[in-house]
Amino acid sequence: MEPIGEMAAGMVEAVGVVVDVTGVLAIVVGALVAGFVAVRGLVRREEGVYRRFRRQLGRSILLGLELLVAADIIKTVAVQPTFENVAVLGLIVVIRTFLSWSLELEMSGRWPWQKRSLEEEV
Repeated sequence: MEPIGEMAAGMVEAVGVVVDVTGVLAIVVGALVAGFVAVRGLVRREEGVYRRFRRQLGRSILLGLELLVAADIIKTVAVQPTFENVAVLGLIVVIRTFLSWSLELEMSGRWPWQKRSLEEEV
């Protein structure tokens, strides 16, 4: 590979790593914030603390998963687009998409492609 190509591949790889780290941070920071808010709600004896905690934690996990998928795409397809790497990426995306859909169903009670009712939108 020519020097410019190697440099570009290195930059793309670095971007992938930054997006990876950002995804992990989104999950960790989101979990910490959700935990802090839940503990504060428990101390204040607020209603619905557990439901809010799960919703906030689920949102941070979903955001983190989206960023991790983006990082995998960047690192796999942009840097080494071999058939084996793309197949592994496809499997990772399928698993993470299933996890995202499961979390969305768990949090909202409906699949991501289902429309919200008028009551939920108001």
